Amino acid sequence: MLTAAGAAHSGARQDCYSEAMAAGSGADPGAALGRDALAYVDALHNLARYLTGNSAAAEDLVQETYVRALSSADQFAPGTNLKAWLFRILRNTHISMYRRRRNDPTVGGLDTVDPDAQGTADDVWLFGDLDLDRLRNLVAQDIEEALMRLSEDARAVVLLDLEGLTEAEVAGIMGCAVGTVKSRLARARATLRQLLADYAK
Repeated sequence: MLTAAGAAHSGARQDCYSEAMAAGSGADPGAALGRDALAYVDALHNLARYLTGNSAAAEDLVQETYVRALSSADQFAPGTNLKAWLFRILRNTHISMYRRRRNDPTVGGLDTVDPDAQGTADDVWLFGDLDLDRLRNLVAQDIEEALMRLSEDARAVVLLDLEGLTEAEVAGIMGCAVGTVKSRLARARATLRQLLADYAK
């Protein structure tokens, strides 16, 4: 269940992307896909936030994901999992952007420091009832820190699993075998259990 602040951020984010999608879609066949894709803006932003560790970079990544999705709308097979397709585009876009930044000598310096990089209570990635809301308020920071200590691939696998995607869909997004997804997920869960062992006592 979204908090009031989280719902406000979610609504503002969706409005922002709605305008961008409307501006780029017009009457072409990608317009319907663009409208359907907006339903996943929060899920995409949550994954982007954990991949980049930076709210501003996450916004840029999601925006670029939607741009690429619209430009490749003819490659989407109707009836397949749109959410998984968007996650695959987001991950590939993240890798491309990372490689570009790594080769850019102007990246870095004090002006790139994000004071919000540690996240806020408004970052909602665990949904549920009132008990889960209370739990989120108590352990959100520890959970986020534990997730950020995982490798990028392990973190992505855990977050995609939390989104309810099948192992086969996660494998497609990650570009690896299903067996690799299973082993990464098992190792990531074991690491998280160890890092969050205090909460099991």
